[in-house]
Amino acid sequence: MKLNVGRNELLGALSAVIGVVERRQTLPILSNFLLELQEDQLVVSGTDLEIELQARAQVENLTPGRATVPARKLYDICRGLPEGADLTLEVSGDKATLRSGRSRYSLACLKPDEFPAMGSLTDDIALTVPQHGLKILIERTQFAMAQQDVRYYLNGTLFEVSAERLRAVATDGHRLALSDLAADTGVAETQQIIVPRKAVLELQRLLDNTEEPVTLKIGGGQLQVDLDVIRLTTKLIDGRFPDYERVVPDNGDKRLEAPRETVRRALARTAILSNEKFRGVRLTLSTNKLVLQTHNPEHEEAEEELEVQYDGTPLEIGFNVNYLLDALGALVSDAFVMDLRNPDASGLIQAPEDGSSRYVVMPMRL
Repeated sequence: MKLNVGRNELLGALSAVIGVVERRQTLPILSNFLLELQEDQLVVSGTDLEIELQARAQVENLTPGRATVPARKLYDICRGLPEGADLTLEVSGDKATLRSGRSRYSLACLKPDEFPAMGSLTDDIALTVPQHGLKILIERTQFAMAQQDVRYYLNGTLFEVSAERLRAVATDGHRLALSDLAADTGVAETQQIIVPRKAVLELQRLLDNTEEPVTLKIGGGQLQVDLDVIRLTTKLIDGRFPDYERVVPDNGDKRLEAPRETVRRALARTAILSNEKFRGVRLTLSTNKLVLQTHNPEHEEAEEELEVQYDGTPLEIGFNVNYLLDALGALVSDAFVMDLRNPDASGLIQAPEDGSSRYVVMPMRL
């Protein structure tokens, strides 16, 4: 295999795929890229057996073929070469030689036949949405995913596809994030899939804030996402996601409305003196007034008093301050509303006139 390629073109493909290659691997082949030369395109593949990433780069094809090369080493070499440099990559036997100007690098290769493939995907469902729409869905929900929870079905995001919308839901059992994207999916019956945490975060990294289309194909326990020259394929989590609609409160009789950024900054300041382990903040509500209070084992305290819109009965309730900060950070509106019922009931946070993104936070005793 032999090809000529610009450094920027090759680096773009390597950068798209490198995120799925773990630094420590049980199988040596998983620390390699698979390179496949097809006509005037080089296809770069990487996998961790759960997720497969592929990216294409325009090249000058001198001798077609397949090869594997050490992923991190090739990526670091290309990144360190001058901007706009021209490269020649030649693979012969178990050696790959990379040349650029007067520089030469020789890398050890493994047999390409050993590189694992994800297997073919049965295309049961296919839909197309704008890249920025899918990116926003992920950004507004991914922070609520669990991490290494024994309830494995929480270590990812639920994507629910119905006829007129794509919905993302994430929860770690203490808070829940939900966001909707209007889309003409063409799906007759509502379908649910759970996408693993790592695949969700890779998608967030790869998606652009553009109107360019992204195609999602679901089938055979896999999700395939096509973004122009990049393709992500991931296994899905086989489990039953909690009935999230039962968790979203709809009977709050007390409503707080306030400037989002003002409250977010006040929470960030009071969080400095919160208990580092429990991260609790007390919210005390009275007519048009909100008081935030935190304290820690060093007997340090913080208190912020804010003017808000509230005409319900007085209420004291505790929350994890990080959960409130995450929810307010995900909203983009100038103001937010928080529906409450009593100190033992979850709070619901959303924009005043837009329920497309909703955040449920469980209370905590302080």
